[in-house]
Amino acid sequence: QVQVVESGGGLVQAGGSLRLSCAASGRFSSIKAMEWYRQAPGKQRELVANFNSGGKPNYADSVKGRFTISRDNAKNTVYLQMNSLKPEDTAVYYCRAIITQIVDYRYWGQGTQVTVSS
Repeated sequence: QVQVVESGGGLVQAGGSLRLSCAASGRFSSIKAMEWYRQAPGKQRELVANFNSGGKPNYADSVKGRFTISRDNAKNTVYLQMNSLKPEDTAVYYCRAIITQIVDYRYWGQGTQVTVSS
């Protein structure tokens, strides 16, 4: 059983900052990847940030220069520092963990709401 739990969402004014955390726990030997997605009302879920195969961070164009993804491998945790938030960043933010257990399995968290007021 693998659990993925996000935290850190909330209500913030435009221009403000939030830091999201995502921790994976359960029985597994290693995590292949942990990624951040978001889904705004009426829109498809989109990738916000992850690490590419070379370990470099990768960002959606809409958040480049404002968001920073980081990770603590020892804690199986990934973070998303969000600065200069805009109302269009309002969405439910989801974390996805890809864990190799013979084959790759994808586990989603329950999501955390981020609301940016203008």
